[in-house]
Amino acid sequence: MKLSVMDRVQLLSIMPKEGNFVTLRIVRDLQRDLSFTEAEMKEVGMHIDKNNRYAWEKNIDKEVEIGEVALGIIKAAFDEYDKQGKMNMYTLDLYERMFVS
Repeated sequence: MKLSVMDRVQLLSIMPKEGNFVTLRIVRDLQRDLSFTEAEMKEVGMHIDKNNRYAWEKNIDKEVEIGEVALGIIKAAFDEYDKQGKMNMYTLDLYERMFVS
């Protein structure tokens, strides 16, 4: 799946921090795939802005392979985010692109 810088940041922010062994192994692998290398950070101009948030100058899409189980974990994370009323316009857009065809 092609993911923008914002998509990757959003997905990294909603990943579960706790769970069972299998879930956490999949989350760890997914986090590795979604994370940014030093070279990518330099290429997109990623930095922390004056409001202590991630910002970047250039968007570059990255192809990230997301398996069926990982997709289920992401869906559950979005569902929990929605249940807690934490969805925003960015997460809504990403959710719709991933799960609403």
